[in-house]
Amino acid sequence: MWIILGFIAIAATLINIYLFSTGKDYRLAMAAGLSFTALTLCAEISFVAGQAEREDWSAVREVVHYQWALWGLTIASIFINVLPVLIERKDKKNKLNATS
Repeated sequence: MWIILGFIAIAATLINIYLFSTGKDYRLAMAAGLSFTALTLCAEISFVAGQAEREDWSAVREVVHYQWALWGLTIASIFINVLPVLIERKDKKNKLNATS
C-alpha cells in the first residue's frame, strides 16, 4: 500500500510543480502531495507495526535500516511542495518593493 501511496504523492508533487510553472492554481496539488506523503508514512508505520506484531524481527530490521530514506524523502517532499508558495511570496515582495 505504501508503494501506491508513494507513487501518488510523487505524481501529485509533479503536478504541483507543473501547475505552478504554467501559472495555474497549484494549491490543491500541493495539498495532495503533502497529504499523500503523510499517508505513505502512515502506511509504512502500519507495515512495520504489523511485522513487529508477528515478531518478524528480520523484516523490522530491514525496514528500520532505511529510516534515513523516510526522513530524507519526507523533508524533500515538504520542501518541494512548499517551494512554489515561497517563490510566489518572494515575487510578490519584490513587486511590492519595485513599485514603492
